[in-house]
Amino acid sequence: MAATVKDPERDQRPRKPKAKSRWGMDGSLLVLLGPALLLVALLFVWPFLYGIGVSLTPAPGREGIFSSYTTFFGDARERASIWNTLRLAVPATLINLLLAVPLAYRMRNPLKGQRLITVLFVVPMTLGVVLIARGMLTFLGPGGWFNKTLMTLGVIGEPLQLLNNYTGVLISLIIAEFPVMFLLLLGYASGIDPNLERAGRMLGAGAWQRFTRIMLPLMMPGIAIAAALGFMVTFAVFPSAVLVGEPAGSTRVIALAAWQAAYERFDYSMGSAIAIVMAAIELLVVAVILFARSRLYTGPASGGKG
Repeated sequence: MAATVKDPERDQRPRKPKAKSRWGMDGSLLVLLGPALLLVALLFVWPFLYGIGVSLTPAPGREGIFSSYTTFFGDARERASIWNTLRLAVPATLINLLLAVPLAYRMRNPLKGQRLITVLFVVPMTLGVVLIARGMLTFLGPGGWFNKTLMTLGVIGEPLQLLNNYTGVLISLIIAEFPVMFLLLLGYASGIDPNLERAGRMLGAGAWQRFTRIMLPLMMPGIAIAAALGFMVTFAVFPSAVLVGEPAGSTRVIALAAWQAAYERFDYSMGSAIAIVMAAIELLVVAVILFARSRLYTGPASGGKG
């Protein structure tokens, strides 16, 4: 059997580059992205554009394409729903970050009982908002175990009002969204090269210095993503505001205002306008978070001081 002789000149010929589309992307990549882009267009882009169109359609009794927006911002009660939502979303996001960042940092390396601890943190994600609210009513209500225990010990003389108010909704948001932030940050912190911290220890850096000078800057992109996702979820709060809050007062959030406009008053133009305002605020806050991330984060490849 004759042996195959390779042509060295043929092997050294430059290979023809793969054909790229007019946008500079590989054609096969566009084929793979096609279904995903179509799904995003059908489920997100088209409903968003449709909602804008409905919000610009004047309802009976109103004139002008922006009449629903001017009516919303001209009503003090409706306008206050934005502030009520921010009062819940911002503190809940910050508290969850303050709890999740040091815990993820501590658990980035294998610990005894780490799996059990992680499972306990994930349990609230599997329960859902309704079961969490039910558990809070049983545990934190006026006749719940928490108040009974404090009264038995003589710490308080009468039950604490922890539900059907702002505090109840804030607690429910922290319980429901903490596991998401924790898992995101744990995965991000676990992916950081541990040799960087070991190098800092060898150079004489203490535990606090290693955390603030090495790990925290490297975790900043993950913290920004967790903050953005956490804010978007908590800003869209609806069930908790009704089940353990005060939906007619301090916890009348913007999502509840949109639902009442669309499905109680059947003013779909107003409901769509409120939903668009809600989406605009979320996008603005996320843009601010991502901009701050790009300004604050200086990774090893950027040559910054982080």
